Amino acid sequence: MSAETVEQGIQRAGGAVELLRNSPIRPHTFPVTAEFTNWRSEQRAWRESCALLDQSHHMTDLYVSGPDASRLLSDLGVNSFAKFTPGKAKQYVAVNHDGRLIGDAVLFHLEEQHFDLVGHPMVLDWVQFNLETGNYDASTERDDNSFDRVAGPPKVYRYELQGPTASAVMEKVIDGPLPDVKFFNMATFTIAGCTVRGLRHGMAGQPGYELFGPWEEGDRVREAILAAGQDFGLVRVGAKAYSAANLESAWIPAPLPAIFSGEKMKAYREWLPTTAMGSLAGSMDSPNIEDYYVTPYDVGYGRLVAFDHDFVGREALEQIAKSPRREKVTLVWNSDDVTDAIGSLYRPGLPAKYIEVPKARYGLHQSDKVLAGGKLAGISMDAGYLANEHVMVSLATVDIEHSKPGTEVTVLWGEDPNSAKPLVEQHKQVEIRATVAPAPYVQFARESYRAL
Repeated sequence: MSAETVEQGIQRAGGAVELLRNSPIRPHTFPVTAEFTNWRSEQRAWRESCALLDQSHHMTDLYVSGPDASRLLSDLGVNSFAKFTPGKAKQYVAVNHDGRLIGDAVLFHLEEQHFDLVGHPMVLDWVQFNLETGNYDASTERDDNSFDRVAGPPKVYRYELQGPTASAVMEKVIDGPLPDVKFFNMATFTIAGCTVRGLRHGMAGQPGYELFGPWEEGDRVREAILAAGQDFGLVRVGAKAYSAANLESAWIPAPLPAIFSGEKMKAYREWLPTTAMGSLAGSMDSPNIEDYYVTPYDVGYGRLVAFDHDFVGREALEQIAKSPRREKVTLVWNSDDVTDAIGSLYRPGLPAKYIEVPKARYGLHQSDKVLAGGKLAGISMDAGYLANEHVMVSLATVDIEHSKPGTEVTVLWGEDPNSAKPLVEQHKQVEIRATVAPAPYVQFARESYRAL
């Protein structure tokens, strides 16, 4: 029996919103150790010393190779490929025919005609579909994350080393000075006798390196890094702390992909199984799935859009670029309202929706209403606790007229009616006051780390 497709699922459920809102698919997981010490101290490490994060298991790799590999990726990506040579990487962004975001991933240009697209499956699935149904002389090799992989370990290990002392740790472990590597460029190192590729990058908005190589060498490389880091305050970071790292760098990991409507996307929905989609959570309650979609400009990717090539959605995006509607911001939640919502669990009566820390997400695609004067002003898409700042925040996209730092808004937390998702208990909706702040919220991440 063939798997149910997304298009079939929408018809069965009576609409895309109903299908996604009641999906049993759980939020994204990090299948690594939850805490090596405690997530509060582990968060502090990437700000004060150095943190080692294990990225080997929670992302999917799609290796794209062949004479038309670059053309395929360029046809689907808003990014420029004019100067994208081997040894470079970029935040790759794809949109649908209407200019609405499908998703993003990190694209590594490993060798001539050989790329590695790393991230959540949303963009990877879209690339794979277009390769299989289009006229491209290219091939793919897919390595699913460790939650979805049928058997065996990952193809590569992937470690993130970041924080103020990351460079000192790197110089000790490679026994020499670091080469001058610009942001999102790669270099090759030797660690414990192993050849290691490194990307100048940082998930929490701190200076750092993403290191990767053959899985079989991962243990040896990791132990060498840990030994070198003993004199520089190196701390291993587990899944809990890692899950909130994006809140400091202001990367929104999973906006709802704009694939669930439109005749031009129907063939894709008929190809994509429902097991490959995520679940929709939050107080947004529009029956129109397109009200949940965002554009690259809404979530801070406007600077990546390049109209120097043809790509799916270009014509629509050119019009959107003339007058973007929304802007990415950080919302700092009112501490009294947060503690009151948490405190409702300890009082008689129906409590507020449980607020988990450090990451408060109960669907892969979190979509909570942001209100201004009682009217919808945006969508809050990822919330959590920053131990370094002692605040609860969320990453949101809000109407430009409400995006000025200091603006007071309200986040509507919880679902009404409660959905059938596994992580949704009986609860009441509550209003949580919030203040608009820049994204990234942390000044160093906002102003400095790309230059280091």
